[in-house]
Amino acid sequence: MTASLQRRHQKLVEEAPAPYLTDAQQERLYESSKAILREVGYVGAGTCEFLIGADGTVSFLEVNTRLQVEHCVSEEVTGIDLVREQFRIAEGGVLDYSDPVARGHSFEFRINGEDPGRNFFPAPGPVHAFNAPSGPGVRVDSGVVSGDVVSGSFDSMLAKLIVTGATRAEALERSRRALAEFEVTGLPTVLPFHRAVVSDPAFATDDSSPFSVYTQWIETDFVNEIPAWSGSPEELPAPASRDSVVVEVQGKRIEVTMPSIVGGGAAAGVAGRRPAGPSAPPKRRSSAVKGGIAKSGGSVASPMQATVVKLAVAEGDTVVKGDLLVVLEAMKMEQPVQAHKDGVVTGLNAPVGQTVSSGHVLLELA
Repeated sequence: MTASLQRRHQKLVEEAPAPYLTDAQQERLYESSKAILREVGYVGAGTCEFLIGADGTVSFLEVNTRLQVEHCVSEEVTGIDLVREQFRIAEGGVLDYSDPVARGHSFEFRINGEDPGRNFFPAPGPVHAFNAPSGPGVRVDSGVVSGDVVSGSFDSMLAKLIVTGATRAEALERSRRALAEFEVTGLPTVLPFHRAVVSDPAFATDDSSPFSVYTQWIETDFVNEIPAWSGSPEELPAPASRDSVVVEVQGKRIEVTMPSIVGGGAAAGVAGRRPAGPSAPPKRRSSAVKGGIAKSGGSVASPMQATVVKLAVAEGDTVVKGDLLVVLEAMKMEQPVQAHKDGVVTGLNAPVGQTVSSGHVLLELA
């Protein structure tokens, strides 16, 4: 399996078997993986990762002691249910078969809530419609349905589209059809990127074009002509108020929080309850938020509901255009906020650790 299409060193497209490896490279990957796991006495599901250099050098990267998101493509070409096998081995089962032989070719496309037309900007929001494709060789693993709301507190992946064919060419043809049929509305997704890449000659190779994608291909070589999402983003609902409750577990006192119950605390009458403050009403996204960080005159506003993870300036600091001001985090991705002009920092309102709403003014540049 290979994961050659990445942005910010996070995978977007995986496929199995890894294309264009020599038999010697493939054998070395298999034997090295076995040797590593044998040496440490590893039992259970795991993923060995390697890097293949441009000159063909094979370098060990890491072992992830779990199933990876991309385990689906391995399942499709081997016919082995890896989740079932993981439980079977955990219950004391043994591997009573030899190395599986890969048959066919499979792609996995991560369907993330990001805007590829804005440099894969994280974009939480409501899922108004989720209509997945079907047909021969098409599998969709998803955790969302129409009407759900995708939070900014977790990973941006909504679903996985796995497409398999007898050959890589057939899998690509099926992928083009499946991606064209896939519909998600209410928030931007990476579907336009996937539709573009399965026809890009660097990835969708034939006899006249060599396979030329690599780890940073999206950032360096991909001609991104995808327009920014043209929909109207909606602010996520404000978090519900919560109560803190002290409970005793095996002689230890532990404080936990839980949603408040309408008309009273979730733990009314329980000692140690501290009612949380009322939630602020949700704010509409500022109309100034279009192509990136919201800027209006001297104001610098958050382009989305996000958490402030770093503050790089202080009240009264003098900055120049391009200087880092704040780092926001949404959907497990950090977004730097840079000065759009020279100025002096005033009206600073970006407490580290606080979640701010879309359109929230982080600071002013006077």
